[in-house]
Amino acid sequence: MSLHAELHRHLGGAVVPRIFWRFLHRTGHPLADRYPTYEGFEEFFTAPRSSLESYLELHTLAESVQQEETLAYFVSKLVRGAFVFESIAYLELRHTPYLRTDPEAATDWRIARMRDIVSCIGLAGDQPEYPLVFRQILCMHSRLPYEVNRAIVELAASMPEYVCGVDLAGPDRLYGARLHEFVELFELARALGLKTTGHVFETPDGVYPQLLPHLDRIGHGVQIPLRHPELLPQLAQRGQCLEICPTTYLKTGTLASLDELRTVFERCEEAGVDIAICTDNAGLHNVRLPFEFENLLIQDIIDFRQLRACQDAAFRHAFAWPHKEPPRELLFQAAGSPDTNVTRAHGLGPSGGKDTS
Repeated sequence: MSLHAELHRHLGGAVVPRIFWRFLHRTGHPLADRYPTYEGFEEFFTAPRSSLESYLELHTLAESVQQEETLAYFVSKLVRGAFVFESIAYLELRHTPYLRTDPEAATDWRIARMRDIVSCIGLAGDQPEYPLVFRQILCMHSRLPYEVNRAIVELAASMPEYVCGVDLAGPDRLYGARLHEFVELFELARALGLKTTGHVFETPDGVYPQLLPHLDRIGHGVQIPLRHPELLPQLAQRGQCLEICPTTYLKTGTLASLDELRTVFERCEEAGVDIAICTDNAGLHNVRLPFEFENLLIQDIIDFRQLRACQDAAFRHAFAWPHKEPPRELLFQAAGSPDTNVTRAHGLGPSGGKDTS
């Protein structure tokens, strides 16, 4: 059994459709009237969208339901599912805490409430019966003003027991006019000791090389190997990792086919740039992390050697994994397995050649 690290999963898209639909009906939520049957809700919730921006509208719907009083329910269910059904040993869950506060309240009040949101999620994710390592990444947002985004960065730095980094999310076409702000905020984050990632180079609208030097990991970044491969040596030099979320690119219309990802993996491997395979929005896609790996394998996008490399890269680039090794190597060490087994675990045959089985 493989154990996985999930580095890119959004709270707004993390809950599977059936749990979401049941919650709406059990609580008498107004959305329940719009979707009286599960089949209709699932079709709406998981349907491909025409663009990233229309896709992100589903997050707005989820955020309207995932407020402070309901967060514990949703987080406890997603942690249970991640551990039981996905064999996830390490999970970074990202969200914008400001958007989980009362939208009718004053800005100062909402900023103050963000700390309670982060605490609520952290406590709900701490489940001894499902003992995965659970941390949060707080997202700045391209639609939020500077004062809110700065407060998010400062909050993240003040809660290391729950938070391991910051992100930049929202429609990427809005980044351009505010690049100086986001560069400043990423510099602040690093000065405060935070790890950084950001949604850049996901779509042709998100091509902002100015942000790359300020990131420890790159959220998506699929446009770099596809259309800007000249940047790959710089990523390799910085030790940056791409967070690749295959199903997302079909749901947003970013890619016409997963076949295009073959080029992504080949060029990144040639340049020495690591890739972590992620789900992004497992609930919106109605998929689980092992499926993302399996789907790439059966379509011959990657082989087993590349699969293992991506699994190990996810733990190596995790912001708060407490060990130097991935779980598989820890298990080998605990079991006293011979070196030949460790060799095969790295995708090599008995003679050290590539394992293509």
